[in-house]
Amino acid sequence: MARKSKSVEETQVTPLTGKALLQKLKEIPHLSRTEKARECGYFSVGKNEKPRANIGVFISAVLAAKGVSLDLEDSKRGREATYRVSVHKNGQMVIGAAYTEKMGLQVGDEFEIKLGYKHIHLKQIGDDGEEG
Repeated sequence: MARKSKSVEETQVTPLTGKALLQKLKEIPHLSRTEKARECGYFSVGKNEKPRANIGVFISAVLAAKGVSLDLEDSKRGREATYRVSVHKNGQMVIGAAYTEKMGLQVGDEFEIKLGYKHIHLKQIGDDGEEG
């Protein structure tokens, strides 16, 4: 006689989180990622009553347990300044807003350009026409 699978109620388990999750992962390093997810409670039961691993939720829980946040809401919008610019096809260079904001520059601020060997110095000209 064939053995019946457990009902949906019997298979629902509270997924492990935090230190308990990390401890369980140390106990089962030999299992595949899918098997680890199931063992830690990250699965759902499909229409055919077979458990299906929720890999995405599992990976997010592991990262959260290790203190890695993937919430993009906490991060700033836009790209970070790389402190590098390149010359465009038309011969111009553009210094992005990230740099001007960091330096506290305002619209209309003027600079004197001084060319050096393989570098360019920008010296800010004050309101009175003096270098600042």
